[in-house]
Amino acid sequence: MKVIVDLCIVPIGVGVNLAPYIAACERALIHAGLKIQLHPNGTAIEGEWGPVFMAIEACHQAVHAMGCLRVYTSVAINTRTDRDQTLEDKVASVEALLKQG
Repeated sequence: MKVIVDLCIVPIGVGVNLAPYIAACERALIHAGLKIQLHPNGTAIEGEWGPVFMAIEACHQAVHAMGCLRVYTSVAINTRTDRDQTLEDKVASVEALLKQG
């Protein structure tokens, strides 16, 4: 099943600079070959259910491998069975409405 996920990974107990941990997670997502879109508060991911959730696990493994003992993650999941939808489709539909005024 195709899924679009919004992922937010928060390493706990590592200080305020989270960028190195987020970069490690992004590398794991890139390595998984998934379509991703980094944004200020997380990453949007598009792909098949299994590979997406395996990649989220890989993010946790990467952050733990950096010495982080605890990771808190929020995941929002969007699936559709009526049609195939991409990250770009979801954004374009809102942008089209904004242009209308």
